[in-house]
Amino acid sequence: YAMFLSLIFLIVLVAAVVGFVFRHEIKTNFESNLNLALRDYNVTANQHSEAVDTIQRTLHCCGVQNYSDWEKTEYFTQSGIPRSCCKSQDDCSEEDLKDLSKAKLKVFVDGCFFLVTSTMESKMSVVAGISFGIACFQLIGIILSCCLSQYITNNQYEMV
Repeated sequence: YAMFLSLIFLIVLVAAVVGFVFRHEIKTNFESNLNLALRDYNVTANQHSEAVDTIQRTLHCCGVQNYSDWEKTEYFTQSGIPRSCCKSQDDCSEEDLKDLSKAKLKVFVDGCFFLVTSTMESKMSVVAGISFGIACFQLIGIILSCCLSQYITNNQYEMV
């Protein structure tokens, strides 16, 4: 049991170190995937388009760096900026969304990349705290299972 807990503890420790070391690569990868999702938005109504809409609606953001990122997409030439960027769904017409100067007043202007990464970084302290707590319980379990093993081998443990 102690070996099993030690193995899990080491796996979690390695995952945490790798995540910390490669955090910049994770950000870069996320940004490139978000750019790809914008470029392919609604070409085929897929999960990436739904994810972009959900992120934009939830975080009140639009595009990767800002709302003008949509201008470079194929979707913009056909339909303008997506409705998920609108501040108010009632006050967002399709003609407003096709004109960037009018859209600036009707949509969220901040980009999603900065908001997603800052949200993730703000929650990292909570994740780190929970992980540290779990690691402490694992270490206690390892120590107690080693103590129990020692008592068993010394015949100090009585069968009931």
